[in-house]
Amino acid sequence: MDASAPGQPGSSRQRRSLPGGRDAGLLLSARVLMSGQRAFIGVVVPIYLARRGYSATELGILFSVVALAAAAMSTFIGIAADRVGRKPFLIYVPLLTAASCVVFALTAHTLPLFIAAAVGSVGRGSGAGAAQVGPYQPAEQALMAGLVDDSRRPALFGLIASASAAGGLLGSLLAATPLSSPLTGAHPGPGAYWPAFIAAALLAALAAALAVPVRQPPRPQRSPHPGAAHEQPEDPHSARTAGRTERAPRLSPASWQLVRRLWATNTVNGVAVGLFGPFVTYWLYRRYGASAAEIGVLYTIGNVITIASSQLASPLAARIGTVRTVVIARTLQALLLPVLALMPSLALAGVVYTMRLVAQRLGVALRQSFVMSSAPAAERARVGAFAQLPTQGAAALAPMLTGYLFTEVSLALPFELAGALQLINAALFQHFFGADDRPGSG
Repeated sequence: MDASAPGQPGSSRQRRSLPGGRDAGLLLSARVLMSGQRAFIGVVVPIYLARRGYSATELGILFSVVALAAAAMSTFIGIAADRVGRKPFLIYVPLLTAASCVVFALTAHTLPLFIAAAVGSVGRGSGAGAAQVGPYQPAEQALMAGLVDDSRRPALFGLIASASAAGGLLGSLLAATPLSSPLTGAHPGPGAYWPAFIAAALLAALAAALAVPVRQPPRPQRSPHPGAAHEQPEDPHSARTAGRTERAPRLSPASWQLVRRLWATNTVNGVAVGLFGPFVTYWLYRRYGASAAEIGVLYTIGNVITIASSQLASPLAARIGTVRTVVIARTLQALLLPVLALMPSLALAGVVYTMRLVAQRLGVALRQSFVMSSAPAAERARVGAFAQLPTQGAAALAPMLTGYLFTEVSLALPFELAGALQLINAALFQHFFGADDRPGSG
């Protein structure tokens, strides 16, 4: 095969251009749109429901329902993607999200809204951080990881983080427009927000369309040696084998060891994320009386700053090590959370929130790259899905506690608890993975 074939990991042409070639470009563009959709709808839905009279406790229940459904879908997709291929989920899941947004545009009844939110992962306010694109992320990460070799994976995952930041910028810009702030009464009906929900549906549909021309690589063969960490590189452009997959094997002992260590760290982080993540938009609305447009401006500034900072991930990992950089970033996130809760004004809260967002984006990119590099290529989607189970499960239950604490105790306490838990998470990540670290790893 021609050593300079486009898209082939390690090819000379690829080293001079985008890691992963054309397919990575399409997937990064799709992530921009899907992250933009998540960021935009994450501002609109909590404020829309709050204006309709939903309490913090009721919103907590909704966020938990959405998170539980997303966890179940993510697990299924992680297992199925290694068996039937990763690409289909990058098409069908965004289309489900688009359909769910249409439901929000057409009805204000609670039951259809809950069902649509669960099926399409719609409704969880995630702040400016749109790193998550929905339950198909295990399939997306596995597909992207197979487009490059280990040496280029941190750079590609840094671009994924930048694409998420660009999507967050797109979503926050939309949130700053009249789309998210219609002139309505105290209890707006669905028609008032119809343009916003349709715009969100179109973003998701376009993300699905961009994934259609992506050439799906064949599933790599599992190593015959139990516990082996890596297989032969995938050929992302094999026309004869791209459509054929074998029955996915069970996780190897090496993968289970990796997953068990990730469970320990991700469970703690899942509780922390669930305590504050879904409520950032609602908290700004309640704490400072901020409108959707004002929150959109705040998120826009944060995303502009973090787009460039996301590209610091790969150089930092090369200099001091992937694990050490993740630990430092997670520690900074933890320390800034209680500070954020104590800020007396929206402007100061925006400064602290942006600082935390920069640390978050750095940590997310490198942690995902580290996990994908540590997992066997044939098992990456399942490792990604299984490793996130504790995060998703804990994050699904925590919002109900936050809703209660917001209503009965304090708007600051959930943030303070989350900060303490993320400090513990940073220590656990160092404990379990520090010995595997080296400059340039992951």
